[in-house]
Amino acid sequence: MCNLTPMCRKRLHSGNSVTLAADGIFIKPVNMRLQGLSLFGLKFALSLAIFMITMILVILRPRNLGIGYSALIGGAASVILGITTIPEIIQVWNIVWNATFTFVAIIIMSLIYDEVGFFEYASMKLAGFSGGSGKKFFVLMILLGAVISAFFANDGAVLVLTPIMYSFLSRSDADRKAYLAFIMAVGFISDTASMPFVISNLVNIITSGYFHIDFLHYTLVMFVPYLVSVAASLGVLYAFYMKSIPSRIGTYGIQDGIIRDRAVFLSAVPVLAVLITLYAVTGLLGIPVAFIAVPAIAVLFVIVAIRGKINTGKILREAPWQIVLFSLGMYIIVYGLGENGLISVISGAIESFSGLWGPLPYIFSGYLFALMASVMNNLPSVMLGNLSIGFAHPGILPYVNVIANDIGPKFTPVGSLATLLWLYTLDRKRGMKISYGYYMKVGFVLALPVLTVTLVSLWAVSLI
Repeated sequence: MCNLTPMCRKRLHSGNSVTLAADGIFIKPVNMRLQGLSLFGLKFALSLAIFMITMILVILRPRNLGIGYSALIGGAASVILGITTIPEIIQVWNIVWNATFTFVAIIIMSLIYDEVGFFEYASMKLAGFSGGSGKKFFVLMILLGAVISAFFANDGAVLVLTPIMYSFLSRSDADRKAYLAFIMAVGFISDTASMPFVISNLVNIITSGYFHIDFLHYTLVMFVPYLVSVAASLGVLYAFYMKSIPSRIGTYGIQDGIIRDRAVFLSAVPVLAVLITLYAVTGLLGIPVAFIAVPAIAVLFVIVAIRGKINTGKILREAPWQIVLFSLGMYIIVYGLGENGLISVISGAIESFSGLWGPLPYIFSGYLFALMASVMNNLPSVMLGNLSIGFAHPGILPYVNVIANDIGPKFTPVGSLATLLWLYTLDRKRGMKISYGYYMKVGFVLALPVLTVTLVSLWAVSLI
């Protein structure tokens, strides 16, 4: 199974530290400071308390406090209390900078093409292709969401598709059951389909960077699981919401004014093709994805601003700058939590699964990572998973961690930032409140089978 990852690893033991070698690049993911410190020691208790308080602030957002500021407050507390050191902060930043800036750039690109009407045009085209059939349109919208999530990341997909879908349903006089069916489908597929490329999810970027997996290699491994996840997601969504989907929907022609900058609109597919090619080629050379995504999308933004046909100020205001602060602050907190005992527990659990038959080690490891993501959010979860995998022979476990942290967050609303922001936007801007209880009930029923079959497909790919 090692042929799936370029990790030709050794362990070089020196005292109690473990250094990992990956293609000649040495990684020291964590220095397990467990001497004289039990799992339930003071530092662990403090780091756990900081984490829990931070997550409460992120979820409740008192006085509309930004999620990034909440995480920075927690990170600062971790440093002040001596749980995390300045050198460790630098190490954390080295882990997250590439993923964070790439992600922000991809979201800005999605907002640009949303403003020029690219996604609304695609939605109207799909409505026409459906011939007025509600069920056919439901299927086509899920497939569109899967494509957008792959190329524009999960947050980009949910950010642009939710208002478009809401507006379309409003014009169609749909009832609340139909709203729930379509809106939940958009939110679900945005996460479960965010795995084929490194740039499809912040989780993917972090893991591929941590284990030095290049863009092309990652895609070759994950494309089949992506197709399986999309097919499984489509199946469970259709089965669950079949009775809520209206038999007929209104179809509307392409309205004048939808395309607000034709030149930029027409550039979407060529720009994506060039970027994907560059990601693949430069990945083989070990060049971080951010070195391609950020300057390329910055040039696109400048061109759009010079043309002056869309509101670039609005794009900058809506860009997820808080993600940068959240990533740094939350990872500082989680790093301290992991260093003071949690990683050894997770590593032990992973090792205990290794003796099971066939795909079971990967299924149970995936369930563990998914549970972590659903409880603590997938960004801290994926980092803990990566650090823990570093103390076991990885094989395809990095990909298991990705799948679990892409799909597992659907179990609870706190599982991913995309979901938290999505629910917040629906409630505050659209007046549509989806309760946490309803979300968790639906999330567990839908996500568990999708996660399971996707993990099995990854195991099957590993046998080839």
